[in-house]
Amino acid sequence: MSDQVPSRFSGGVDLSTLAAAAQQQQAAAQGASGGAGVLAIDVTDATVQTEVLERSLDALVVVAFWADQVPESVQVRDLLGKLAGEAGGAWVYARADVLQNQQLAAALQLQALPAVVALAQGRPLDLLQGPQTEQGLRQWIGRITQAAGIDVPQPVDPELANAENLMVEGDLDAAEAAYDKYLKNHPASAEAEAGIAQVRMLRRVGSLPDDAVALADADPDNIDTALAAADIQLLSGQAEAAYDRLIALVAKNVGEDRERVRKRLVELFTVAGSDDPAVAKARRKLSAVLF
Repeated sequence: MSDQVPSRFSGGVDLSTLAAAAQQQQAAAQGASGGAGVLAIDVTDATVQTEVLERSLDALVVVAFWADQVPESVQVRDLLGKLAGEAGGAWVYARADVLQNQQLAAALQLQALPAVVALAQGRPLDLLQGPQTEQGLRQWIGRITQAAGIDVPQPVDPELANAENLMVEGDLDAAEAAYDKYLKNHPASAEAEAGIAQVRMLRRVGSLPDDAVALADADPDNIDTALAAADIQLLSGQAEAAYDRLIALVAKNVGEDRERVRKRLVELFTVAGSDDPAVAKARRKLSAVLF
């Protein structure tokens, strides 16, 4: 994580004074408490030292500032609660009613509500002010958790989970139909595209002979056997060998044959996912052959 504080926090944000005052009030004020699994904490001026500053020394803490008089701030508070639940404790979520805890808001120099502050290593990391959408909050949380080196689990879409279960159970027709339906409603879904590609590959593999790879090795220029072997190899964890086999055929062929092999290769890339290092490497090799 960078030691640099964003410029929006430059020029006098001093949490140490507030922390000292909070320590003096601890004997008289009882705040919310809990272990590492706590998903939401209600923070007061008296508990900011333990619940925010000390926690942020070894965890990412996100504080939502809200007031009943500002409905947008209540909405942001509740949305962050939802995201915190999905994160499963990957970051600490705290809430502060600014009308009851004005010292903390003043220390952070908040100018408007809604306001959300992320803290790490005992200091402010980033700030959001003004109304926010759920998508905007998700993107912001994604950026700050990435900066903090935190792996946040992504929520599972029930429709995609159902399609995957159908595929695992071997009902490939129903699985493909489920993925197709999802893709129509979510045209940019990489998960659905990958699911469809996986179903089609499994359907092809189901009719292949056990010696498909050996047949392709014996006749490396045969496109049909090469496509079959690549399916088997990808399914058995030999992705790089599968990609190299088809890239070699792309280099050897022209016209419709070359395009046929290229399309199958791209389909295998979709099965594996664009974030797979082997896919990135194979794409570079393919580009070198094509261009």
